[in-house]
Amino acid sequence: MDFSSAPNTFQYSQEELRSFLDAIKFMYGYDFTDYAEASVKRRIMNFMNVHKIPSLQDLSRILLKDETVFETFIQELSVTVTEMFRDPAFYKSLRQNVMKRLATYPIIKIWIAGCATGEEVYSIAIVLKEEGLLERSIIYATDINQKSIQIAKEGLYGVDNMKAYTSNYNNAGGKHSLSEYYISKYNSVMFDKSLKQNIVFSPHNLTVDKSFNEFQLIVCRNVLIYFNQQLQNKVINLFHDSLCSFGFLALGSKESLLFADKKSSFEDVDRKERIFMKVK
Repeated sequence: MDFSSAPNTFQYSQEELRSFLDAIKFMYGYDFTDYAEASVKRRIMNFMNVHKIPSLQDLSRILLKDETVFETFIQELSVTVTEMFRDPAFYKSLRQNVMKRLATYPIIKIWIAGCATGEEVYSIAIVLKEEGLLERSIIYATDINQKSIQIAKEGLYGVDNMKAYTSNYNNAGGKHSLSEYYISKYNSVMFDKSLKQNIVFSPHNLTVDKSFNEFQLIVCRNVLIYFNQQLQNKVINLFHDSLCSFGFLALGSKESLLFADKKSSFEDVDRKERIFMKVK
């Protein structure tokens, strides 16, 4: 079918959207039914525009028949916007308020949920290295998007980003020069293998998968904003069950525990930077 003249706006009911998401869940196991509706609609419509697909029914038929196209669709639907040392004040607070407590553990287990393409993972690995904690840390970096995980594993990024990343690093309280942690090659930089040695990259779906370890720190920043309140609460419960007593939970700047069932189980460590401690 030729979709070259497909319109750039689409109309479909809430019931049609729900049926479409249910079909995706049944066929591939990806559950987007409790994602924030406005965000899901926007990303679906953008995918349809780019690929000139005229209706939700056509999109459903294509995705359920072609797994390759589905992987491209997942790349669009899952959030991958990130950068190194994003929100430098958060990393500065992490150094000041969390690292000394982590240093009391013989083995430090950290979960970075929704790691996207890995910039945040390497940022935290660098902080741990500078605080003398990386060698006894295990960082579990997970994401729903397997293509993003592969990029994160490679640790290969565009050199054009490094000026902004270096500024973020310096503002985050970096103790050396960011350039000490990577080598430049052509138009890319590759982060040092020593940062990767204690990182385990793995797929994990926050909407359906369970807890898989006990952690001293969980970082999940700017992911919950794409979930509805019910799913946010479910994920906070998952994080609570995955944290040890007095473990730390770090969320994004627009996320909170305000409406979570487990709100009373956490205390503020840094309210502004959304860092919490599990106390019960």
